[in-house]
Amino acid sequence: MDFSNFSSVITGEGQWVPAGFPLPDGSFWQYQEPGAVVIIQDGFLRVAAVPYTRRHDSEQILDNAKHMYFSTASFAPPADGTISFSFDLAATIVGGRPQDLYDGFVSFNVLDFSSGAALDFFVGNDVVATVYGKLPFPGVPDATPSRGPKYFCLFEEMRGTTHTGQQHHYEIVYDSSADRLTFLMDQTEVRCYSNVPFKLGPCTLAMGLMSEKDIQPGKGSVSCHGQGAIGKWGNVKIVRRPAK
Repeated sequence: MDFSNFSSVITGEGQWVPAGFPLPDGSFWQYQEPGAVVIIQDGFLRVAAVPYTRRHDSEQILDNAKHMYFSTASFAPPADGTISFSFDLAATIVGGRPQDLYDGFVSFNVLDFSSGAALDFFVGNDVVATVYGKLPFPGVPDATPSRGPKYFCLFEEMRGTTHTGQQHHYEIVYDSSADRLTFLMDQTEVRCYSNVPFKLGPCTLAMGLMSEKDIQPGKGSVSCHGQGAIGKWGNVKIVRRPAK
C-alpha cells in the first residue's frame, strides 16, 4: 500500500494530520512549529522549521518532537506474518552541533500506542540511528512484561553513512512469528533484533523534525538554541505478508 498522499497536511483531509497528544488537564499538545514552511511537490513532503521554537519544560516526550505528522490510518501485521514500512528520507540540519545527532534530526517513526513500541530511523547531516524501544506513551497500558525492562529504548548510531540533504531509502520489517525486527538502509540490512518482547499491534506512522535532549532539573528544556531542520519524505509504502 502506498501512503504518500501528503496533501492533507495542508487541506486537513487525507492520509496525514498534525501530530500531538491530549494532556491530563484536558488540553492538547500539538507538534507544530508556527513558522514552519511546508511544500508538497513531485510526490514528496518537505518541511523546514528553522529555528526550532517549540519546547516543554517537564514532559520529555512533548519536548522532543518540534514538528510532526501522524498517519490517519493504522497498520497491523497479519497474525504470525510480517509487515514492512519503507520510505525515502533526506535531512538537512541548520545550526546544529556537529556529530550530535540528538541536537536536531529528521525522523520516520512506527508507533504502536497499544504496546508502547517505537521503531524509528533518526537522520541528521552525518549520522543515522536506528531506534528500537518500548515507551510510556500517553494511554499505553501499564503492564509488567514477562522478560526485560518495562520500558526501554535502544539507539544505535551509524556515523559517516549520509551527508547533508542526501536521500536514502529506509525500511523497517517486523516478523511476528519469529519475534524479529530488521532495519535496512538502501536495501542493506543494518540492524536485526531477535526475541522482541512485545507483539506489534496497530501502528501509527509519524514523520517529524525533532531533537532529543534531556530536560534539566531546575532549568527545564534545553532543546532549542537557534538550530532547526529541513526534512523530506516520500515513497511511503506498507506491505503485509501473511504467514506461510
